[in-house]
Amino acid sequence: MAKHDYDLFVIGAGSGGVRAARIAATHGAKVGIAEEYRVGGTCVIRGCVPKKLLVYASRFHDDFEDAAGFGWTVGPSTFDWAKLIANKDREIARLEGLYRVNLEKAGVDIHLTRAVIEGPNSVRLTSGGRIVTAGKILVATGGWPSIGDDAGHPIAGIEHAITSNEVFHLKEQPKRVVIYGGGYIAVEFAGIFAGLGSEVTIVYRGERILRGFDEDLRAALTEEYSRRGIRIVTGATIKRIDKNTAGLSVELSNGVVVESDAAMFATGRVPNVKGLGLENAGVALAKNGGIAVDGTSRTNVADIYAVGDVTNRVQLTPVAIREGHAFADSVFGKQSWSTSYDMIPTGVFSTPEIGTVGLTEAEARDPAAIAARHPSLAGLGGEIDLYKAQFRPMKGTLSGRSERMLMKLVVDQRSGRVLGCHVLGPDAAEMVQIAAIAMRMGATKADFDATMALHPSAAEELVTMRTKWVPPTK
Repeated sequence: MAKHDYDLFVIGAGSGGVRAARIAATHGAKVGIAEEYRVGGTCVIRGCVPKKLLVYASRFHDDFEDAAGFGWTVGPSTFDWAKLIANKDREIARLEGLYRVNLEKAGVDIHLTRAVIEGPNSVRLTSGGRIVTAGKILVATGGWPSIGDDAGHPIAGIEHAITSNEVFHLKEQPKRVVIYGGGYIAVEFAGIFAGLGSEVTIVYRGERILRGFDEDLRAALTEEYSRRGIRIVTGATIKRIDKNTAGLSVELSNGVVVESDAAMFATGRVPNVKGLGLENAGVALAKNGGIAVDGTSRTNVADIYAVGDVTNRVQLTPVAIREGHAFADSVFGKQSWSTSYDMIPTGVFSTPEIGTVGLTEAEARDPAAIAARHPSLAGLGGEIDLYKAQFRPMKGTLSGRSERMLMKLVVDQRSGRVLGCHVLGPDAAEMVQIAAIAMRMGATKADFDATMALHPSAAEELVTMRTKWVPPTK
């Protein structure tokens, strides 16, 4: 008779949880998974996938304008928000179905209910109250939108605000939008709404949007967004939100009041640990609010593990997938390995788009910080060379669009190794994904230089920049 109902029980059917469940099942484990909302998790249901579909929609405005320069006559165009959302919903439903089918094909039992940990090897399914036991428990509940002021206190009128959870389900397109935040989500939705014709105001407490990104990227995107009519208010917070007959009045800490139809909070996501019953098993949290885990994703409780955003290590979908796969292979497949967090490429699907991998210029100038945060690059940095190119993409020569691309390489002066690659412009994320392969392999600037250019392309600039960039004297 089996000691437990399951060899593995996964709480949360998002990207990391689903991958772990499927891989563990292929290794012969009996696996159950619980999901209280929809199978697929944040990324598939109300995150990066539907967001990218909205990004595509928002860029057609530019395409219609640019067409004239290439001889096309485009008649009057209209945009239907309800149709876009309905088409998006249909695609998300299709993807959710695929996730379910793949779990079922792997032999995973799906429980559409909330699950709460009752002990080191037991879980309660809240729909019906059934207790199931498992040899191992994996928590993969992801993150949840942060809402409130900087200290987490409520803001007057916060009930009138939306987050990235609700924005995908708005029945009407807001004509005026205030977006609070300066990170990925805030910047991307600012581009989406502006491209669809909304009047957009970004409110950010810092000095410049996209904290943590290379300064040249931050400055260039700020300039391009201003050209697109996106208003960026920095050094301010939202003090209160009042609802009136015309919409919303959003009062800022600097005394400015912005009239709007929607106020969206995009101030980041926090680990989704509330109400999981972690205390019942004695699972410890880290200082950053996530579940504390070691390099193998194990918590302080021997049979309980956690992967993905709930650990607050690196909040990216591919990272959660990799962590889930590593866990399943190591624990159930006798193929021990762990996730590397060096040279993770990432994209910001703003318009223009950002792709980046490796160190920023500021990071590369600090060897101590490199050694602490990027062990594989220890001993590099400090003395660096910079290569930059800014130009109008070829498409802009006939369309007349003034938008400029930016490409930047950060290079270790002693070894010549490329430490950072930063691109702003069309298809930036696609370029950087490929560059990341070479950089993980230790490619040097000489390797980039020796690579034949693909002409005519914007990406060829990455292998043709020869002149070191020298900062202007102040």
